[in-house]
Amino acid sequence: MKSSNDNRANFFVLTYRMIMVIICVVVLISSAVFVVSYSAFKEQFHSSIVYQTLSKHKAETLYYLMSQENQHFKKAFDDNFSTPSLSSTLLELSTSIRTQDARSLFGSEIPGFSIFDSNLIIAGEGTNFTNFPKESAPPIEEVLKEREVDKEEVEQPSTEKEKEQEEKPPANTTNGRKVVYIYHTHSWESYLPLLGLEGDGNADKAADSKTNISMVGEMLGRELESQGIGAEVDTTNIGAKLNEKGWKTPRSYAMSRTIVQEAMAQNKDLTYLIDLHRDSLRKKDTTIQINDKSYARVMFVLGKENQNFEQNLKLSKALHEGLEKKYPGLSRGVLGKSKASGNGVYNQDLSTNAILIEMGGVDNNMEELTNTVKALADVLSEFYWDAEKVNGNES
Repeated sequence: MKSSNDNRANFFVLTYRMIMVIICVVVLISSAVFVVSYSAFKEQFHSSIVYQTLSKHKAETLYYLMSQENQHFKKAFDDNFSTPSLSSTLLELSTSIRTQDARSLFGSEIPGFSIFDSNLIIAGEGTNFTNFPKESAPPIEEVLKEREVDKEEVEQPSTEKEKEQEEKPPANTTNGRKVVYIYHTHSWESYLPLLGLEGDGNADKAADSKTNISMVGEMLGRELESQGIGAEVDTTNIGAKLNEKGWKTPRSYAMSRTIVQEAMAQNKDLTYLIDLHRDSLRKKDTTIQINDKSYARVMFVLGKENQNFEQNLKLSKALHEGLEKKYPGLSRGVLGKSKASGNGVYNQDLSTNAILIEMGGVDNNMEELTNTVKALADVLSEFYWDAEKVNGNES
């Protein structure tokens, strides 16, 4: 009997020791893996990861949960705020499915449905899920083409009133400092009327290596300068740069990123980064009449997956509201896009004042673009000088 008990005791001791050895081996291996990977991981673990995790859920849901621990948070809710049900809150936190948004259920299951994952933060007049800006990546061969130009359309003469305004000195200036940087990630994006193709049914023809969105950027730069705001305009042929490296058009943002970073390194005064694009939508969605003038409508696009999203959103909202006040209907709204429906960042992690603006669509002509540029410069300069007053930097 004693021998049997001793054998049993020895068995348990041996088993215990084996388990401890296994645990020690696992701990040692895990520690080794952690040490090896930590140097790479520590560069990635920053606020943007926290932001990306939390961004999958509505802010109201997270804020409501915090208010359960601290009652003072409840004071921030609007009077019409309705308490979310426990079941819907748990469902959203555990599965990212929002009961009020069918897209969250079908988006990852139906091929192509993820394009509707974009978040319409502010809807302008007539804007809905059916007329979101379209992102396309044409073959590199197409973006390198140089088409015929409608010189009469492109080279419109200035009016006497415009000449007088150009000669009139601005009330305030940035004293030679370039504070706005305008660039064009899809520099080949053009407009059919500028290429002598007005009314053409093929929107893909609105691409050119010379006559393109960069002309609009140069106009915006001149308008801001006339308002006393120093602006630097980059007109790099992104298509040619991509071709030099053997890259395809989907890597356009990586290419423009290096250009923007170089500009920021050379000029520490650059505060606002504006990436101008042209939408692929047709005229009915991108044109509006305001006081007998025709304008190319604009839309502000934000990357939801970067740490500067909230600050950039404030800028976009301010510009949208400014346009709505002075040029009702000109702005199509503010759109937030994730990596599922676009680039997701758009180089907006480089600044807290970075925006992407869709300037009209393939059918807009030079007159409409010019009117829009003047309106945008008007609102942007007003915003800039108001901000300078607040910061005490007005010159």
